[in-house]
Amino acid sequence: MAMTSSQGLIKIVTRKLKSPPVITITLSIIAAVLASIDSGFYVIVNTIVTGGMWALVAMGLALVFGVMNITSFVHGEFFMIGGLTAYFVFTPFSDYLMDSPNPVVAFFIPILVMLIAAVAGVVVGILSELVIFRPLRKRTSDQWVMNSFVITLGLSVLIVNGTQFIFGTDFRGIVGYWPYPTLSFFNVNISFDRVMVFILAMLILGVFWWFMSASKLGRAIRAVSQDETGARMVGININGIQTLTMALSAALAALAGACLLFMYPAYPTVGMGPLFNSWFIVILAGMGNVGGAAICAFIVALLQVLTTVYFGEGWEFTIPAAVIILVLIIKPSGIFGSSVRGILDQ
Repeated sequence: MAMTSSQGLIKIVTRKLKSPPVITITLSIIAAVLASIDSGFYVIVNTIVTGGMWALVAMGLALVFGVMNITSFVHGEFFMIGGLTAYFVFTPFSDYLMDSPNPVVAFFIPILVMLIAAVAGVVVGILSELVIFRPLRKRTSDQWVMNSFVITLGLSVLIVNGTQFIFGTDFRGIVGYWPYPTLSFFNVNISFDRVMVFILAMLILGVFWWFMSASKLGRAIRAVSQDETGARMVGININGIQTLTMALSAALAALAGACLLFMYPAYPTVGMGPLFNSWFIVILAGMGNVGGAAICAFIVALLQVLTTVYFGEGWEFTIPAAVIILVLIIKPSGIFGSSVRGILDQ
């Protein structure tokens, strides 16, 4: 009996080790280590910092697809709204601190600015749900994925052109949030802003993970994503959960846009790059797999860093896209095996 149990455990462990997620993560770690030995430790540093931010954006996109089956192509504009909000809120604070320096205020102001940007994302997400998606759900559920794709694409064009009409096409960015010198890790210099942004990203991911796994609202969101009809039968407010989901999704994207303002200045079409990255990540992980998106964000970030190092910046999207295509030919449902379901099947 003991031998049979041991053999069963060995088979389970062996099967897990051969699973696509484990293989992919292992190969990514090996590639990162080898590239660091060849080109420097900054490969790992850049991957970790950039991956944390892409995780925020991609998790929001995966969440809104997993719960509402919305193929959102307006997610990049939520990123842009966050950056634009952060710029207009931070600039007067920065001017004030130039005239009246205060180290304590200077440290906490950027965090406040990012929270305000997240609130702006919440507002935009709620308005999008109430004005656009809820009325659409009431009228039809046929071809929902295609309809949501067309609507979000149209909404993206509307926001881009509206932003350009109101604010123009000027780049609005900052040199940095925190007036502190660069830090050094293993002989790699990294700006204080990048370190802080990574720490904040990890804190936000931790809070988000706790919210989804332990809180009542988080469990309700997961229930709706798994079985909307069953969730309705046990008394869950479907409309409320879908509004909350859209608000969270937009907030995560806007927060990332605010955090990366020193790297990605706000202008009407700045969201295109983050949108591409988000879809790379979500498709690679498996549509709607929020946890998988968080992990694959670092894999995509690594691919982009390696591409920049060995091929140049012009190939930043091309090489990762080619690798993702190869992976999906082998594993069409994504590394974490999620499947795409119709809204009536949820």
